[in-house]
Amino acid sequence: MPYNDQSKAFDPSANLLLTKRWDTPIGEIGALVNFSYVRMTYRNADRYADSAIISPLGFGADDPADDMTVTTPGVGNFRFPANAGNFYEKGVRHRPAINGAIQWRPTPDLEIYAEGLWQAYRGKVLRDGFNVNFERRSIDGIAPTLSNVVLVEGEPLKAASFTKTGGYVPEFFRSTQDDQTDTYQAALGFKWKTDRATLSGDFAYTYSKYEADEDSVDGQLASAPTINVEWDVKGSAIFDLGDFDKTNPANYIWRGYYQRHFVTKGDGVQGRLDLDLDTDFDWLPKIQVGIRASDRTALMQNNNRYAYTAGLGLPLASLPTGELELINDGFRGDPQRFQNWLAPTRGSIRDNVEALRQLAYASVQQLTIMFPNDGGIRDAVTKFATEEIPFDPLNGFTAKEKSYAMHGQGKYEFDLGDVAVDGTFGVRVVNTDGRYSGFSRVNGSDGTSQIVPQVSRQNYLDVLPSFQTRIRLTPEFQVRLAYNQTRTRPSFGQLNPSLNITRNSPGPDGSPPQYAAFGNGGNPNLKPLTSKNYDATLEYYFSKNGSATLAVFYRDLQGFISNYTRDVMDPDYGRIQINRPENAGKGEIKGAEASFQTFFDFLPGFLSGFGVQANVTYLDGTNALPTVLGEGARQVRITGLSKWAYNLTGFYEKGPVSARLSYNHRSSYINSYNRNSNEDQYAGEITRGISRLDFSASYEAIKGITLVGNVSNILGKPFNNYRYYNETQYFPRDLRVEGRYFSLGVRFKM
Repeated sequence: MPYNDQSKAFDPSANLLLTKRWDTPIGEIGALVNFSYVRMTYRNADRYADSAIISPLGFGADDPADDMTVTTPGVGNFRFPANAGNFYEKGVRHRPAINGAIQWRPTPDLEIYAEGLWQAYRGKVLRDGFNVNFERRSIDGIAPTLSNVVLVEGEPLKAASFTKTGGYVPEFFRSTQDDQTDTYQAALGFKWKTDRATLSGDFAYTYSKYEADEDSVDGQLASAPTINVEWDVKGSAIFDLGDFDKTNPANYIWRGYYQRHFVTKGDGVQGRLDLDLDTDFDWLPKIQVGIRASDRTALMQNNNRYAYTAGLGLPLASLPTGELELINDGFRGDPQRFQNWLAPTRGSIRDNVEALRQLAYASVQQLTIMFPNDGGIRDAVTKFATEEIPFDPLNGFTAKEKSYAMHGQGKYEFDLGDVAVDGTFGVRVVNTDGRYSGFSRVNGSDGTSQIVPQVSRQNYLDVLPSFQTRIRLTPEFQVRLAYNQTRTRPSFGQLNPSLNITRNSPGPDGSPPQYAAFGNGGNPNLKPLTSKNYDATLEYYFSKNGSATLAVFYRDLQGFISNYTRDVMDPDYGRIQINRPENAGKGEIKGAEASFQTFFDFLPGFLSGFGVQANVTYLDGTNALPTVLGEGARQVRITGLSKWAYNLTGFYEKGPVSARLSYNHRSSYINSYNRNSNEDQYAGEITRGISRLDFSASYEAIKGITLVGNVSNILGKPFNNYRYYNETQYFPRDLRVEGRYFSLGVRFKM
């Protein structure tokens, strides 16, 4: 029975495994059925500062008319994030599953089996966000005023805190989502043994579908309150709204209504046939060969619509959702000063979806009279005219991919004097053939747009050799050496050929813009990430329960995939700036790992049940960013890679008692790279290192009946990242607080 200290909820979980074997006239038959169910109620809280960094007076060619008024004397120009806010998410996740298998052995040499699986997810999610905007242009055309400005000591042009009056009003939303997943899998296979050969094969089919319905009510404050903000307090920004009365419904205006229906699904068939053959060669006792084939399809469709209604000034309390509630925050003793605001209840939103749709439809119709030249409002009228969300070809793609593979491997063994050597060598050949379809939109500077279907194909052949050997120097010491090549394919979503391009307008004097257009989307030209892998390990077994190992490894990489914003010379548009997945250039990872494990079985009595496990890993990885026009490729740290990671586990195994306490830590790592205003590229966003402590224990009270308990995330350390806006200065971004999990249960075996 798990318990989360943030959601303050108890959740049931259960697992039941049934097995039976029969001897029958037609052979031996075995069956297995497993039922499982897990429910998790969770709540997370995040306070954040925006990744975009701005200034009150602008830098470069900004419009002076947008400049803010700064009343603090002597501070000059300075930088700060464009937004700050709170984000909360809570929900309930249900995960039922059933899987079964039946085996039939009609003869001692032949086994036939069938397997089936249904795995599901059902979720109800509530997301709340409150955002304070500090940008220089406001909706009513009046720039905000900054006062009480304090700069960070020793860091020029960097704000520590200030007070904002006027400008944008704070905005918020309450998003409700019901989503579900169903995955079905079936397989049929066999294994046939002879004196010298084993032939095995199976055929499998998989189908999976995820579907989500989201309805969000957006609001804003009726007027702009005084905002007091500090940009770095225990990992991120904190703020308050002065004397704003958060409990008064009259202070809240309806800003908009968002609906989304999202579907992603895919299926695939795959088959394999493998032959293991014993030979008459002492140095090559076994040969293994096999073939594989798979055929996969995927579809993603994201239909959505939004009605922006702030121009009508309707009170949030006037919606058909009824009385507003003060939302619950998800913080645990956090210094954030503003944490709660009014919003409709989750149930009132889900129960009044059609009434909200009709109100949104009537509202955007009214707004077309007030703003007859606004194309976005006219588009919303069309989208909200029907109960069902209209199909949007720009927000979807389909993919089909086939792969065919052959592999061959030999197992060898021989002696070099008193040293025994064994291992494997082989090669795998894979052909991949894919077809990816979507739509692109080109928006002209005159307001017109064109939707163009896009289809791309990829076909490539990979030849992947592998070699590994084990050298047994003594009964206690052995060395392992290995080399292989691997390929990691791009995902279907990354290969989506859709690209949305917006043409840029000429300057006021008719001069051409710096960029002819801006674009974003997928990239059908992505190549697989390729890696040549070298490994060496020294192993020492000093007792039957104790070992120590030291490993070194090297990866020669080409083509890490990540999202980048970069300049491209397009034959049709000229110089454009595009954000999409790109292959990075050449890279490498060098590393070493040391590990140790032992029981203290030399100690007397109950002390002999204690043991320890420890490991530490060091990684040094770099790759070249995609080339930039007029620049060479820059070598940077690989995203998502921590230089240091270590784990320490103490455990106890004796009689009916089992316990384990585990501590692990990973150092900071880079999330993404971004372009700054000088068109250089640098480490844009980094996540700080984080530690975690978990505990688990069990006690067999009666033979076959065991009590179990677990505590996860004992330290409760928050996720924390920060964004560099030049080579040496940064602002913190997200500080995310997650819950601790406690659970008690019973395990039985009959």
